[in-house]
Parts: sequence; C-alpha cells; structure tokens
Amino acid sequence: QVQLVESGGGLVQPGGSLRLSCAASISIRSIYAMAWYRQAPGNQRELVATITSGGNINYADSVKGRFTISRDNAKNTVYLQMNSLKPEDTAVYYCFADVRVLIRTNYWGQGTQVTVSS
Repeated sequence: QVQLVESGGGLVQPGGSLRLSCAASISIRSIYAMAWYRQAPGNQRELVATITSGGNINYADSVKGRFTISRDNAKNTVYLQMNSLKPEDTAVYYCFADVRVLIRTNYWGQGTQVTVSS
C-alpha cells in the first residue's frame, strides 16, 4: 500500500503562483510514474502533468509553459509549480502514482483544492 499526501493548495489571485507537494510513503525511485490530475466541478478528472522514474515529463496543452513538475528523490516528493494561474485552473488537484512491482497498481492522494479568483 502506498500513501500519497498532497499539500500546498489554497486561494490565489489570477496571475499568481502556488506550489503543490505530494509526499509518498515509499521511495519514489521505485514508482514507475507519478502525475498530477485535476477535477473541476462538473468536469471529468484530467491529466495535468506526468514524470517518470526515468525523468520523462509531459504536460497537458492547457498548462504548458506555466506549470512545472519535478521530483526530489531524497524527500520522496513530487512537486507541481504553478505560475500565471488562471480562474480556469480552479480545481481539486490529485497526486497519482503508477507502481509496477510484480503487478501494476495505481494510487491516488486525497486531493488539494486550488482556487484562482480575485
């Protein structure tokens, strides 16, 4: 069982920045890929950014150039730096882990609310 704990959400004005953190209960070196998803009210959960154990990174078109995903293996933590935030970025942000040890298992964090509003 892998626990993922997100933090860093909150209320920010348009154009502002936030950094989300996702702390894993195991070494993230052993996790095949980690990602951030988000879900706004009435919408489906969507992929925001992914980072693999090999360092491959991908972003949704809607956040390219504004968001940066990174990892700190020593702290078993993945980050999402969000700059130039827009009201449409408002959502609950979830951390996700794709673990492939003997079998493939997916894990989710509890989510953290990000609200972009003036």
